[in-house]
Amino acid sequence: MELIKVFFIALLILQVLFPCNASIQAPKNSNLFREYIGAEFNNIKFSDVPINSNVEFHFILSFAIDYDTSSSPSPTNGKFNVFWDSENLSPSQVSSIKSQHSNVKVAVSLGGDSVANGNAYFNPSSVDSWVSNAVSSLTSIIKQYNLDGIDIDYEHFNADPDTFSECIGRLIKTLKNNGVISFASIAPFDDDQVQSHYKTLWKNYGDLIDYVNFQFYAYDEGTTVSQFMNYFKTQSSNYDGGKVLVSFISDGSGGLSPNDGFFTACSKLKSQNELHGIFVWSADDSKANGFPYEKRSQALLAIPH
Repeated sequence: MELIKVFFIALLILQVLFPCNASIQAPKNSNLFREYIGAEFNNIKFSDVPINSNVEFHFILSFAIDYDTSSSPSPTNGKFNVFWDSENLSPSQVSSIKSQHSNVKVAVSLGGDSVANGNAYFNPSSVDSWVSNAVSSLTSIIKQYNLDGIDIDYEHFNADPDTFSECIGRLIKTLKNNGVISFASIAPFDDDQVQSHYKTLWKNYGDLIDYVNFQFYAYDEGTTVSQFMNYFKTQSSNYDGGKVLVSFISDGSGGLSPNDGFFTACSKLKSQNELHGIFVWSADDSKANGFPYEKRSQALLAIPH
């Protein structure tokens, strides 16, 4: 009897020292496909984009920006406004595409590269005021448009990484706790300032971030499959434990092109159980050639591994 008691005590100690690794396993293959839409005002509609019923599909509206052009043009400290093509991508259009396709969810991306012919800066007056304003203004937009999640795509900063981390981390946490969103993603790229901000956010709030939309198309045009695989390995290390999605840009202006090996790289990652999803910038550009790479991406993701 005493031996059994000792055995169970030893087992409990081992469980504490070496917990089951199920919760810390690396992410596996996924059928997630995501596409940014609405930034270029070329009359793109949700219904223009092919949707494979065998994938999880996220549209990402681009962008909501804490900026106000109606007064003196200046940042508005977390008071977000709609800067996507809201005439063609309206609340009723969101409801329509979601009702037609049960596998579709719609998110909104925050920030982006530019606004009003200048850079879109992350420039809070204070953490508390920015978070309060952002929670209020985004909750209003998200409810009006019946959205499911947010994406963080600030690319220019007038604040240090810790301030960015605290503002964005608290925003995501509050929106999730309030039941306003069900998922959140970040969209970094390989730039020292950008990475310092997003890696700090990941370190402090990574458990709240569901996807990493890494902008692999920001690497040089003409990237090879071998280089791409190394980039993916590096960014998977930078965002350790995260679902790092691979990506391409529709106009072929950067990174590994769909014509030059992108799908070869995706197949390699899938064989290694590391294809966590694919995202595209953007539907606006893809419209001109009929979305062939969106169709191919979704077909690949839909194949069981």
